[in-house]
Amino acid sequence: MSVEQPVRNLGWQVTFAGLGINLALGILYTWSVISGKIPDSWHWGEADRSWPYAIACLVFSLVMIPAGRLQDRFGPRVVASVGGLLVGLGMILASLTTSFVIFAVAFGVLAGAGIGCGYAAATPPAVKWFSAKRTGMIAGIVVSGFGLASVYAAPLTSFLIESFGVSRTMLILGIAFTVVVVGLAQLLVPPPAGYVPAGANPAKGTPAAGAKRGVSALGMLGTVPFYLLWFLYFCGAGAGLMFISKIKIIGHIQADITNAFILVAACAVGNGAGRIVAGTLSDKLGRQATLFGAFVFQAVLMLLLSVATGDSSLTALPVMLLISALIGANYGANLSLFPSITKDYYGLKNFGINYGILFTAWGIGGFLLPLMAGTIFDAAKRLDPGQVGNFTYAYYVAAVLLVIAAALTFTVKAPKSA
Repeated sequence: MSVEQPVRNLGWQVTFAGLGINLALGILYTWSVISGKIPDSWHWGEADRSWPYAIACLVFSLVMIPAGRLQDRFGPRVVASVGGLLVGLGMILASLTTSFVIFAVAFGVLAGAGIGCGYAAATPPAVKWFSAKRTGMIAGIVVSGFGLASVYAAPLTSFLIESFGVSRTMLILGIAFTVVVVGLAQLLVPPPAGYVPAGANPAKGTPAAGAKRGVSALGMLGTVPFYLLWFLYFCGAGAGLMFISKIKIIGHIQADITNAFILVAACAVGNGAGRIVAGTLSDKLGRQATLFGAFVFQAVLMLLLSVATGDSSLTALPVMLLISALIGANYGANLSLFPSITKDYYGLKNFGINYGILFTAWGIGGFLLPLMAGTIFDAAKRLDPGQVGNFTYAYYVAAVLLVIAAALTFTVKAPKSA
């Protein structure tokens, strides 16, 4: 008679491998540094500079759906490895051109698809190793890498561009991140089938009926809470991504800050910390209460930015650094709360594809709101050529969306059946 061997718990190995992968893939958040260094000889307007980032966000989110499905079926190592190769290919191709269209395809489509594959594969294997009462914390740790990436990537990218120019910087980063992501992907080992983690007490909240057995993607799409969650995610992510994509020019025109990477780094620290703090708090206080707080706080910060001009005390460097960090933290909260809610409501069996579908809200928010901000900025310049433009009305739009999202937060309930 054979004796069943105990399963070696690789939860922390997988968690930190996912964290490392996201630290590399978070190069997306340095776009404000890259776009701000694009030479005038390329003849790109502010709206043009929004397109590669906006396309990358949209493609990233759309690819999360098939990538999540492939992760569920073939495992995270294969999908994350493909992601690393696509990111490298996209950035290397972008390094070979100054054409707006080719650059947008290379960075937006190829690198965006690679980021989607890597991101989709990082969180599911990690949360599967831990009990439900630690879902928020573990998801927060894994995705914090994506937010924290700018802490090192922003100054590194700025240094490389000053030393080698935009094109060669894209080449260097493309090669480096390919090696890092593909290497760490080999450590993403999911638990064996039937594995039950120690400690079975769920996080605070009401799990959905059927969540334990796992709800299918079609089953999830047949529930009302999914569509409410999608809208909330759209608002929370879109507002944060709008700010992140324009940090450099916001700092320059509103506070005369020339070293943009310090604002990017402050936002990144908040982004990464916010994911961990919000995830951990939501395990104790509940997902809805934590979401509500993040939405309200973010709306207040957007309104503060709308009046942070000229000689206002809000434009002082320490204040702008604090605002950037807090916006990053509230934005980052979304990236740990929504995967946790997806697991709570719809289970782990089809977590990859289910969260991938919900994640399209992140991509569409990241596509529309940065483009809206860039368009408003260019329109302001055309109306008053003597001015540099501003984002005031973009802040108002973001604040209104966040207030609506906060009001709807407590209408979201776990589906009784799916």
